[in-house]
Amino acid sequence: MQHGELQAIYVMWLRQMKRFIRSRSRIIGTIVQPLFFLFILGGGFRGATLPGMTGDYIQFIAPGIVAMAILFSSMYTGVSVLWDKKFGFLQEILVAPVSRFSIIIGRTLGGATTAVLQGTIVLIIALLLGVTVSSISGFILAYIFMILIGLTSVGFGLIMATKMEDFEGFQIIITLIIMPLFFISSALFPIASNTALPDIVIKLSYANPLFYMVDGLRGSLTNMNNVLHPLINLGVVLVICIIMLGFGSYLFNKTEA
Repeated sequence: MQHGELQAIYVMWLRQMKRFIRSRSRIIGTIVQPLFFLFILGGGFRGATLPGMTGDYIQFIAPGIVAMAILFSSMYTGVSVLWDKKFGFLQEILVAPVSRFSIIIGRTLGGATTAVLQGTIVLIIALLLGVTVSSISGFILAYIFMILIGLTSVGFGLIMATKMEDFEGFQIIITLIIMPLFFISSALFPIASNTALPDIVIKLSYANPLFYMVDGLRGSLTNMNNVLHPLINLGVVLVICIIMLGFGSYLFNKTEA
């Protein structure tokens, strides 16, 4: 890869990082919501016992909340694409003497980096609240899951942003898609054959990509309450990540500013 392409990747990544650091409201907003779930749900239901769950509820819910923080933060990459369309910046970078592939890489890495940073903050707070890590290797694997979740979400955000033009529509559609998937991802309650959930909900959960992300993160981080082995989840999430990034890159490459 030529020096100019590497410089373009770095500039796009740096731009995403600067926008993240300067937007205090964004940082606060994307961290406060996960903390609300941790403190209110995790603390309020700490002694609760749910069908199919073992151990402390905050131990169960913490991986799902970390995934939520990464997921919602990554969607800002799509919002930034819409902003760049509106104010003409996208047109300027698309006609620059660098490949669109380098622009996509820089945006993707920048969006994933900021998302994982926010997920890390939530994870640190969860550890301070008493969540225990199963092992060093499990913690490393959990971080791999966090990175893949960030990259997958950025890819999905790019797909949505390239097909839409207005911010209001983007936010509404994202909410309509993400929230139902999040609630049946096992982030807040167990998804297993011995739960009291309707059979249709369990089947929908297994068809939900977020299920494998949350289940893999939970299994690698705490080694408790996961349905599938973390390595099986890792393989599924890796395939989903490649598909999302590939499709998102293709659509972005075909977009017209």
